[in-house]
Amino acid sequence: MNFLRGVMGGQAAGPQPSGADTIQKLCDRVASSTLLEDRRDAVRALKSLSKKYRMEVGTQAMDHLINILQTDRSDSEILGYALDTLYNLICNDEEEEQDAVTHIPVSGKRKNVSAPDETAQKQADDLGAQFTEMFIQDPEHVTLLLTLLEDFDFHVRWPGVKLLTALLKNQGVQLQGIILVSPMGVSRLMDLLADSREVIRNDGLLLLQQLTKSNAAIQKIVAFENAFERLLDIITEEGSSDGGIVVEDCLLLLLNLLKNNSSNQNFFKEGSYIQRMKPWFEVGDDNSGWSAQKVTNLHLMLQLVRVMVSPVNSPGATASCQRSMYQCGLLQQLCTILMATGVPADILTETINTVSEVIRGSQINQDYFASVNAPSNPPRPAIVVLLMSMVNERQPFVLRCAVLYCFQCFLYKNQKGQGEIVATLLPSTIDANSISAGQLLCGGLFSADSLSNWCAAVALAHALQDNLTQKEQLLRVQLATSLGKPPVSLLQQCTNILSQGSKVQTRVGLLMLLCTWINNCPIAVTHFLHNQENVPFLTAQISENLGEDERLVQGLCALLLGICIYYNDNSLENYTKEKLKQLIEKRIGKENFVEKLGFITKHELYSRAAQKPQPVFPSPEQMLFDHEFTKLVKELEGVITKAVHKSSEEEKKEEEVKKTLEQHDNIVTQYKELIREQDAQIQELKEQVSTMSAQNEQMQTSLTQQLSQIQQHKDQYNILKLKLGKDNHSQSNSQGDGSQMNGLQMEEVTQLRAELEELRMQHTLLQTQLGDKDTLINSLRSEPSKTAEGSAAESDNSELLKELEALRSQVQSQSAEINQMRTEREELLRRAEAASSEAAPCSDSSLDAQKMAELESRLAAQTNETERLKAEAKSLSQSRLELEQQLASATSTVAILQTEKAKLQTEVQESKKEQDDLLMLLADQDQKIHSLKQKLKDLGETVDDEDDLDTRDQTDDDYEEEEDED
Repeated sequence: MNFLRGVMGGQAAGPQPSGADTIQKLCDRVASSTLLEDRRDAVRALKSLSKKYRMEVGTQAMDHLINILQTDRSDSEILGYALDTLYNLICNDEEEEQDAVTHIPVSGKRKNVSAPDETAQKQADDLGAQFTEMFIQDPEHVTLLLTLLEDFDFHVRWPGVKLLTALLKNQGVQLQGIILVSPMGVSRLMDLLADSREVIRNDGLLLLQQLTKSNAAIQKIVAFENAFERLLDIITEEGSSDGGIVVEDCLLLLLNLLKNNSSNQNFFKEGSYIQRMKPWFEVGDDNSGWSAQKVTNLHLMLQLVRVMVSPVNSPGATASCQRSMYQCGLLQQLCTILMATGVPADILTETINTVSEVIRGSQINQDYFASVNAPSNPPRPAIVVLLMSMVNERQPFVLRCAVLYCFQCFLYKNQKGQGEIVATLLPSTIDANSISAGQLLCGGLFSADSLSNWCAAVALAHALQDNLTQKEQLLRVQLATSLGKPPVSLLQQCTNILSQGSKVQTRVGLLMLLCTWINNCPIAVTHFLHNQENVPFLTAQISENLGEDERLVQGLCALLLGICIYYNDNSLENYTKEKLKQLIEKRIGKENFVEKLGFITKHELYSRAAQKPQPVFPSPEQMLFDHEFTKLVKELEGVITKAVHKSSEEEKKEEEVKKTLEQHDNIVTQYKELIREQDAQIQELKEQVSTMSAQNEQMQTSLTQQLSQIQQHKDQYNILKLKLGKDNHSQSNSQGDGSQMNGLQMEEVTQLRAELEELRMQHTLLQTQLGDKDTLINSLRSEPSKTAEGSAAESDNSELLKELEALRSQVQSQSAEINQMRTEREELLRRAEAASSEAAPCSDSSLDAQKMAELESRLAAQTNETERLKAEAKSLSQSRLELEQQLASATSTVAILQTEKAKLQTEVQESKKEQDDLLMLLADQDQKIHSLKQKLKDLGETVDDEDDLDTRDQTDDDYEEEEDED
């Protein structure tokens, strides 16, 4: 202990040990001491020397400190000292770096020990990286550190968080790999956000920032560990945009989790976290005196919104987020900031960029932005106010770039907005009392500021992008150049300024506008070529040998002339495709023309502009290319090169091929239409079949129900008939009532008699026809045939016989029903006549009320029975019609059989001989049977003869007939 007091306390007399010796002794004490207090004091001493003697402590004590973490986990104090010592060795913070660099050895003094230069800074970084590499050589050390973070003790948890953060800063990729495969590694780190001690929670945010950098797998795990909910809660608790550095750390971590991670972006959107961002952008009327931290926080919040709707995201995900931002009111809140006063310039610029990407390609958001008005008197559209800033050369460069980007995003895939912008340039819509977007664009296009010229030209080009209608409409725009001179078209004025030799930036902007304007628009090409000065100017520009700065202008002139060739409809004799190509070959040369055309894509600023839609340039002089124009160049460069090298014969062949392809396309289109019509017809027929099937099922069901009802009515009729027979025997005093019933029913009975007579005649006729058919069929059946064709005909005959037998049975059943009804009617008539004859002498007799009621009920029953019989007669008529139809089908079948009969007759003659032989064989067989029966009788056996069997059958039939009569 005295040794430790000498190290930690004042100096003793005598020679002092060097730092390396002291550290060696302390390391030995840590390794060999058995008392926990001795080891704790030694580790505390190493901690105090770790900053001053970083190299010595790191090289000698690293293993001992790690061993302390493994063996002395029960003592939080020694664990805290060991973690702090490791942190001092690995961390490269500025204070420690300065201490390490300005260290003076004991043996002498070093001069010039001022602030660390770049070499010293690099050496310190290398030292921290070396110690980090030593620590993570064994992945178990990192796992051990993650385990220590579960300790809730402040003196262990906080140094552990700082140490792991320093390790991630030095060797992030290796640490991420170890933590990713460690069981519950990320979950343990997420628990830091729930720590009630703000110091640990805040350092946990810094740790997660380092952990989630450029590792999509860890980002997903952190997101699904409910990170979004916790971070947004912390932001709300800290005061949102008015919060401090903790809000900034939370926003940085959110950016790490969401940027270029489509899975987390979708999870953020599906979790309705976009809606929770709206309160961040609520600003008051007084926006003066924003703190630097608030500006930083709001800047990061705007970047977070942009990450969700970035153009590099998938179109579907971007559109979904844009829709959510409009529905929750976030876009409206951003537009409020856009039009507010007193907002800092950098926040206003970032807000414009954010609104740009929120409305880009979203029709509903673009329509809303078009309706936003600035709070001025009179109110002006926000687009007009922003364009005024864009063409104002006194505004900051970054703000003008942001406004241009906003205008481009407003017109992106927005033909409605393009039409509204172009309409403000047309003569019929110009309002002299107000400033329109078209007037501002024209003013910027022809101003003295080259940057305004370029921005206005690019903005106007976006109003024509992929919109043939607006390209043709813009040809109508006329400009008044000066008093006393006739107006000139906008196209002509652009070419006039181009020929005057203005600045390179202005000419590049105008050439991009002209190329976009006449691209894929033959009418605009014709208008451009109609000016006799344009083609000579372009050929002169291309053919000259100019400096490095003019090469880009030459390339754009070659592109413009190439578009005139490719989209030329040959309406002008002097400037047909062939003549323009001949002019290029004579004045410029095809190879030289193609080389000048290639200057565009070889320019260093071309590739930078092609990377992303937002115009970001270090300085105004480098603002030369537009992102959409780079796409146009990439599309046209190859086709223009081919068009220039093609001969007239090749073009004719291509035109013929195009015509042939068009014809084939027309034929294919016709067939497609025919197939569509047939599909529609098939679908319609299927629907009809399904409808008819349903109707058929309904008919079958109703038919079944009606048959059951008829059967019920028959049963009721039989019951009533029996009751009526019993009642007639007991009606000795009811003659007057019978006469009344007879008087009411005589007409109906007469009508039923006529119907029955008619049915009887029809039945007789049907029986006659069936008899004729039976005769014809029997004649056909008597002619056997054994050939294949005969057997087929015989099978047809058998089928016909079955059908006719069925018809005969139906007719017989109908006949039986008619006879039964006739018998019942006659019985009823007989009873009615008898009742009328007996009622004459006593018709005036008085009857009591009870008998009258009974007779009235019987009369009603008889009336119902008559109605039922009428219905049955009607059903019999329908059955007759069905029988007639079946008879007609049988007649057609017989006609077919008669035609086949002629074929069978020839075969019958051949089979007669075989029949005779069969008859002889049958006769012999009968003789043998007879002889065998005789022998059996002689032997005393009982044998039934055929005559006896016939006699017995006849007797049985007679007995059954007698039973039927009974």
